Amino acid sequence: MAPGQASQDCAKIDLISGGNMKFCWTTINVTNMEKSLGFYRDIVGLPIARRMKPNPDMEIAFLGSGETQVELIYEAKNKTVSFGRDISIGFVVESLDAFVELLKSVGVQIFAGPFQPNPSVKFIYLLDPDGLRVQFVQNIM
Repeated sequence: MAPGQASQDCAKIDLISGGNMKFCWTTINVTNMEKSLGFYRDIVGLPIARRMKPNPDMEIAFLGSGETQVELIYEAKNKTVSFGRDISIGFVVESLDAFVELLKSVGVQIFAGPFQPNPSVKFIYLLDPDGLRVQFVQNIM
């Protein structure tokens, strides 16, 4: 790529999108749709926006009520799924302490944390049913 080519390409993309490109969803392949729906609906708190079965061996569910959603895809042929070791998704909670107490009361195990790398943030990680790290963060003002 020639020097400056990347910024020229980005300028073209910005022109085409009108500068209004938005992040729509994150896709997560799962091995058990019901367990994953339970985690993202009941633990994370995302409502099911829509659910569909494009064919008998596949199911897709979108969760969330805002602009950005989580898309879960189950395919019967996929007995395992793989995530990079350094991948996580994150959600903001109002009170991490209250959230941790709620998790304890329903028997959900914390994977890592709590961490407080600086005075303005603290967080924990859970694992979803397929092992994806899910971060819950409190921004402290």
